[in-house]
Amino acid sequence: MTDSMTIEVAYALPERQRICAVTVPEGTTASEAIVLSGIEDEFDELNLADGPKLGIFGKAIKGDQVLKPGERVEIYRALKIDPKEVRKRRAAEAKERRAEKGA
Repeated sequence: MTDSMTIEVAYALPERQRICAVTVPEGTTASEAIVLSGIEDEFDELNLADGPKLGIFGKAIKGDQVLKPGERVEIYRALKIDPKEVRKRRAAEAKERRAEKGA
């Protein structure tokens, strides 16, 4: 008899999120748990073949990470804008505003 455990799988869009509890066999990996959860069927834009970034409670993991009871696998969406580029743009705009005020 194989022991089982309960974990959660989470995915969110700006307007909709889903966290589902799944009972899986011990030794299940994060990628296997996502498939077993069926969450990919609920979100058209979610494609596991694309190798989305994953995490457990906010800490990045790889899909082959073996899960422990009670963990929550989070599937992260790709960023639309690189945060570094946003910071650079804001800094440039602030510099421009300071230059305009000093002129």
